Amino acid sequence: MSIRKMISLHPSIQGHVNQPLGDAVHHAMYCAKMCLSCADACAAEKMDMAQCIRACSDCADVCEATARLGLRRTGSNDTVLREMLELCARVCDSCAAECDKHDHEHCKLCAIMCRECAEDCRKAAASLN
Repeated sequence: MSIRKMISLHPSIQGHVNQPLGDAVHHAMYCAKMCLSCADACAAEKMDMAQCIRACSDCADVCEATARLGLRRTGSNDTVLREMLELCARVCDSCAAECDKHDHEHCKLCAIMCRECAEDCRKAAASLN
């Protein structure tokens, strides 16, 4: 099952799907869950991971909100959606930078996902111009 497919089935779409936006929604959904998982793993580490936990938790919340806005196809609010996509990209960059400070595998995976999400959010924001 694909969220892109679900978006394409919306009656307002009429077969015209914004592929970059669909990709950003897809990545933001997964990034939110990866960040939550990383924050949980950081909480179990022996060293002080408070800043990484905060970065991952904030990123998860912003990604979740961005995905929710991107899913909505009834009506439009491109200005808010573009700003959320741009914010999501910046927050993902920040989270990736924090995760890069640690040698834990969960942080490495989280950083990769955050960078992919940031890239797709920037492409989606540009597609709304």
